[in-house]
Amino acid sequence: MSSDDISVVLSDDRPSVDTLAVGVSEYGLTGLTAVDYLADQHSMREVGHLRTSEPPFSTPFENGTPRHHTRLYVDEASSFAVLVGERFVPPAQAGSLAGAIATAGRKLGVSDITMLTGVPIAHGPDDHLPFYIATPMYQESYLNDTDIRPMGNGFLDELSAELVTRGIDESLPTGVFTTPTHPQAPDAAAAIRLLTALKESHSIQIDTGPLENFAANIEAHYQALAERMDAADSDQFADDRMYM
Repeated sequence: MSSDDISVVLSDDRPSVDTLAVGVSEYGLTGLTAVDYLADQHSMREVGHLRTSEPPFSTPFENGTPRHHTRLYVDEASSFAVLVGERFVPPAQAGSLAGAIATAGRKLGVSDITMLTGVPIAHGPDDHLPFYIATPMYQESYLNDTDIRPMGNGFLDELSAELVTRGIDESLPTGVFTTPTHPQAPDAAAAIRLLTALKESHSIQIDTGPLENFAANIEAHYQALAERMDAADSDQFADDRMYM
């Protein structure tokens, strides 16, 4: 068992890997979309999962087949792993989950932990970029030779804050890649920006082509929806004027 009864269950034949990328269910589903895409596109092998004895309880399923809500996958050839967390993380459990992730990282022998997440801030098109918040050891190892920008002043909170604080205290290179996120879920365009940052910083080969097509379809869907709503509002306004 790891901290606060979150258990880390790993298979005996798990390999050692260098990097653990983390994405969970949160605003815009940005980080979750990114790591789930990695697990699928790289045909990564599931090697374990996390379990909690506290609510909220959830068990996702697809085509009638259930799966654990927080799963670990590895790509041994590329030496990286991902944690796909489909369960919403209550703020009160962020510390416990960070402890369990750190435990999983130690058992996988990782050299760094990278969280992928979106941030709900007002922004313009020029801000559609990935940014980082990372420990000095992480910056030295993975960011000094990249064009990825540091995030300005502010505060991390919840899971990302807990992971980075553990990275500082335990001298484990820990970083957060973040990007402005839209409320429409999933924000696949933002997920692509996070994957681009991971690709640049860790020299991981990632083909984002299929996700780019998915993002374009989502954008077209919401654009068409907005146009229909505008048209409906205009028709309503025209009807109201008839009785003035």
